[in-house]
Amino acid sequence: MVDAVRADRAVLSEAGQWSRGPPVGVERMLRIYFLQQWFNLSDPAVEEALYDASAMRRFVFIDLGGEPMPDETTVCRFRHLLRKRSCTKSKSRLEV
Repeated sequence: MVDAVRADRAVLSEAGQWSRGPPVGVERMLRIYFLQQWFNLSDPAVEEALYDASAMRRFVFIDLGGEPMPDETTVCRFRHLLRKRSCTKSKSRLEV
């Protein structure tokens, strides 16, 4: 899936539209998306979970002391970009 998203030049060219702050890698955003699907988390809930759960931060490779956390708006924009580019089957299933 990561390779498919990376290969899609339109996703990469639209990257500035889903990240308001410093650039966030596609792989990291996909990991956040997976957490949302696995644990049924909304955009605000996944942001909160990343602050609260060190296991989730380790899975996503986020170090709170060294880099900013993607906010809920960034997560929402990335999810909408995936759907727009037809990278998702439905709301809850990802094509593999």
